Amino acid sequence: MSDALVHRTDDDRIAVLTLDSPANRNALSRRLVAELTQHLAEAGADESLHGVLLRSSHRVFCSGADLKEAATVDMVASARGIIGLQHTIAALPVPVVCRLDGPVRAGGLGLVASSDLVLCRDDVGFALTEVRLGLAAAVISIPLRARLSPRAASDWFLTGREFGAAEAREHGLVTHVVPGHELDAAVGRVLDDLRAGARQGLVEAKRLLGADLLAAFDAHGDEMARLSGLLFHSDTAQRLMAAAVRR
Repeated sequence: MSDALVHRTDDDRIAVLTLDSPANRNALSRRLVAELTQHLAEAGADESLHGVLLRSSHRVFCSGADLKEAATVDMVASARGIIGLQHTIAALPVPVVCRLDGPVRAGGLGLVASSDLVLCRDDVGFALTEVRLGLAAAVISIPLRARLSPRAASDWFLTGREFGAAEAREHGLVTHVVPGHELDAAVGRVLDDLRAGARQGLVEAKRLLGADLLAAFDAHGDEMARLSGLLFHSDTAQRLMAAAVRR
């Protein structure tokens, strides 16, 4: 069996990219980020596609940064990799649909916010937990601030509290919320709608919708990567992350 952390299958003009790193709950390790970015780049060059579906192989969609790795690597470089991944999602010629079967934490919300359409179970929980580790949601602030109202962003960024799917939809993070037993059908309907569109129309509509977000990545991406790395390497964050890993 392949030991890849991201797998691609194709389903009638839709590339299905599946995160498959259960050992760390699909944390954004350098390897996972690199593999997902590569798959997305290949999908972007595939002119037969009408969309990409991003999902996980198990209930947890993404637990955020890989805290064990964060103690040993250059986190400015890692942050630039995550900025690049989010930019790739936003810049992909065709829509990216994100399916959420379970919890999303911290950096994982950047993948969600960078996607074009997001469908989730009604029992999915979210949290921007960075502040509780002496960090800030820096690299993911770019797509999140593009999606959220300023008041919702302040609430979630500053409190680190968990919020549910209904609240996530209310404030623009997700598109559709359905009971778990209806998620397959709901995702299928969205993908069928993308298949029914002409690729040229999908490409041009996404270009119009995404122009401001891509400009924000270009304007602020490097600044946010440097801030993120500085915070990750601080004594406070290193101490709190080490304690979190031990729990």
